[in-house]
Amino acid sequence: MDMAQNQRTKPNMLITGTPGTGKTTMSSALAEATGLRRIQVGELVKQKNLHHGWDEELECHVIDEDLVCDEMEDMMESGGNIVDYHGCDFFPERWFDRVVVLQTDNTILYDRLSKRGYTGSKLSNNIECEIFQMLLEEAKESYPHDIVVAMRSDTIDDITRNVEVLKDWVNGWSSGPPTDDNMISC
Repeated sequence: MDMAQNQRTKPNMLITGTPGTGKTTMSSALAEATGLRRIQVGELVKQKNLHHGWDEELECHVIDEDLVCDEMEDMMESGGNIVDYHGCDFFPERWFDRVVVLQTDNTILYDRLSKRGYTGSKLSNNIECEIFQMLLEEAKESYPHDIVVAMRSDTIDDITRNVEVLKDWVNGWSSGPPTDDNMISC
């Protein structure tokens, strides 16, 4: 743990996963349950124009990772943040005390993304990302294994259980980083 993490009184957490795994639902519920600030990176990118334009094929903004990190730096140093984003490898390792990768059954994910209007390569790319657990691998390559956890996110019950487990983890933070009895470290 580096010096900045030692100085924080509240932890920083990244909630990541393929689009449609429940990041926004879970991070919103967790922020409400813990009082931590929720940072939805996609919205921040749009609000502050932290991008290089629009990708027509993937139907999304091409974010400027350096601008995003510059914008978030002070917030992250102070601690007490839940960051909601579908990627994780460009954020500085020192920012996070816990990295949660949400995972969803492919059939459920397909239905969720189809309902959102995902089609063609946007749909198939995201389903393949989940099948091959690309975000879990990205998280394990980018952060210490002891802070990376995978959590199931197929149902509302899963999300409710995840929020409770993570709330307990956050509440245990005041006495230093808590143990992970209820989570699967990767």
